[in-house]
Amino acid sequence: MYLPFEEMPDSARVWVYQGNRKFNKEEIDLISSRLTAFCNQWNTHGNLMPTSFDIKYDQFIILSVDESKLGASGCSIDSSVQTLRELDQVLQANLLDQGKVSFVHQDEVTISSLGEIKEYIQSGALTSTTKVFNPVIQKKEDLNSRWIIPASESWLNRYFNN
Repeated sequence: MYLPFEEMPDSARVWVYQGNRKFNKEEIDLISSRLTAFCNQWNTHGNLMPTSFDIKYDQFIILSVDESKLGASGCSIDSSVQTLRELDQVLQANLLDQGKVSFVHQDEVTISSLGEIKEYIQSGALTSTTKVFNPVIQKKEDLNSRWIIPASESWLNRYFNN
C-alpha cells in the first residue's frame, strides 16, 4: 500500500537506485506513475506492506518499505528489482548498475564509473572533502545523516593521502 514518502517512518528500509543521468519531466512522471502502481500492490506473502518511493536530484530513485510489522521477503524484493529493471528498459538509465560513483562537483551531481574515479581525483574534481553519495544506506533516517558524506568518510578515502 502506497504512502507518501514523508509519512514513512525513519526506520523504514530503503534501496537507492541511481540513474546515469538526470530524468526529464516526462520520465519523472512515468517513474512516479509506475512506482505508485507498484507500491499499491507490493506485498510479502500476500500481505500488503506500507511502501513508498522518492525521486531525489531528478536522478535517484529511493524505494522504501516499513518493515515494522512485516519484513520484506526475498520474493517481494525480487519483484521490486523486476519493476526497476522494466523501468530501466524504458529509461535506458543504467539503474541497476552498481559500479557507479556519484558525487557533487560544481553544485551538480556527477556520476562516474569506478574506472574513472582516479581521473577525477587527479584532476582535483574529487577531493577528500567532496560530497559523495553513499549507496549502501539501509534506513530512511540515513538519507539525512549518512547518504551524502565527505569522500574521506567513504570507501574512497583510500585514494587520498591521510
